[in-house]
Order: sequence, then C-alpha cells, then structure tokens
Amino acid sequence: MSDDVLILKGISKAYHKGKESQIKVLDDASVTVGRGELVALVAPSGAGKSTLLHIAGLLDTPDSGRVTIKGQDYSDKSDRRRTAARRQDVGFIYQFHHLLAEFTALENIVLPQLANCVSRNEADEYARHLLGEVGLASRADHRPAEMSGGEQQRVAFCRALANRPALLLADEPTGNLDPSTSDQVFEALMTLVRGSGLSALIATHNPELAARMDRTLHLENGRLV
Repeated sequence: MSDDVLILKGISKAYHKGKESQIKVLDDASVTVGRGELVALVAPSGAGKSTLLHIAGLLDTPDSGRVTIKGQDYSDKSDRRRTAARRQDVGFIYQFHHLLAEFTALENIVLPQLANCVSRNEADEYARHLLGEVGLASRADHRPAEMSGGEQQRVAFCRALANRPALLLADEPTGNLDPSTSDQVFEALMTLVRGSGLSALIATHNPELAARMDRTLHLENGRLV
C-alpha cells in the first residue's frame, strides 16, 4: 500500500457569477500528503483554501482533477461511497467548534463512534482516552456552555479523531482564540495528531504555527506551491 494518504491531482474549481462570468478558485492544484505527515496550508482569506479542504474531504467536487484517499480514487464514486469515506477515513475541524450544546464533552465524542457501529463501552473508553490526551479528563461530564473557548475547541479536536481517521483536515482551527490560548490549543492538536500517527492538512494564517509542521504549502493564484 502506498504511504500517500491524500493525493490531489490537477484540481480545478470555478464558481459562476451571473450567466457568463466565473471566478476561478483553484487552477490545476496538486498535493500529496504522506502517512503521518503534518502539512500547513497558508493563504489569505478568499484564496480558496476552504474550497480545497472541502474537495479533499469529499464535501465538494472539483470541476476537474482527481481526489485519492488511502489509495482509493473518489473522483467518480457515488455519494454513498463518498459519505462512507468521510465517516471512516476523514476527520474535520473548523474555526468554530460546532459541539452539540445539549450533550457533554464525553457524549460529543461518543456519538460519532456510535454512528459508526462502535459499542457504547468501547466508545466511552476511547473518548475518555482522547480527553485525557488534551488535558480534559476532568471535564468529561461538562457541557460546552460550561467550558472555555479553548476547552471547547480541544473537545472538537477529540471528536474529529473519534473514528480514528487516516486524514485530518482543519480550517483555521485556532482562528477564534486569543494568541495565548491558540498556542495551548495547537499544542493539544499536535499531541493528538502525533500520537495517532494520522496525516493532517491544516489551514492557518499563523506563520509560527505553520513553521511547527513538517512543511508548508502556499495557495497562490489557485495553485499550491
């Protein structure tokens, strides 16, 4: 099996504005992310990094190009196959945590596992393990409203890893936090990613955070350099 977890080849995407004009967001963008590799994606707002992450995570389709995850080409697969791949192989982290307010931290991490046919006991055990990894073992029974912004985002990290994905995609995961909290939360993310050995493509505006990853990609004029 190839050591490449994610391969994007020749990805192009344009959005139409009116009947004749279009905005080209991605133009023949290509990237490979190896097993266990952390890659920073740096680009200004509006440059297309969220679109790239959505295509990489099978949430959107390119106008042209191919998306391969764990050796499987999803360019022409059905919505059902793509949905199954998102659930099993891809973890998502966004700028806002999107935790379910009525559930505890533990339950927010357990629920994705139950949806993936994991037993309740096993799901509980793994959720507590993940919370312990990010220093939140004592907050397992707290609801999001009872936690700080940094704590909520760390729970969101754990939820993204709940189904043991091969690929993590993160879109400005510390963008809503102050600099001090951002650094602490990013350290927690690095601990989780390094500890699980998964691959990650992380969009960030912060050059210091980008420098702590294995390499940095810049999205310029729709291409990755």
